[in-house]
Amino acid sequence: MAFDVSYFHERVLNEVQSWPVDVLADYARLIELLTEHGPSLRMPHSRAFGDGLFEVRPRGRSGIGRAFYCFLLGKRVVVLHAFIKKTQQTPDKELNLARKRLKELLHG
Repeated sequence: MAFDVSYFHERVLNEVQSWPVDVLADYARLIELLTEHGPSLRMPHSRAFGDGLFEVRPRGRSGIGRAFYCFLLGKRVVVLHAFIKKTQQTPDKELNLARKRLKELLHG
């Protein structure tokens, strides 16, 4: 059974849709893999950050995107936060926002 993907807020979906076409195409491919494989999807496509937070790792010639997500009961995936990377390391600001949204989603 496939996983369903939803977005924490419409702003997250809008951010993803604003990405360069090549990065967006790779994101679509990775989301398709995620719906098929769920938590079995690993590097280089997905990476675990601990405490139920994961990232999907799309890339293209024009840049690198990151989208943080989590799994919920009922085979649901919620994309919490998305951004285009401008540095090698994931900025703390981006990671903290994703963790805050995860906490809000799980604990209200």
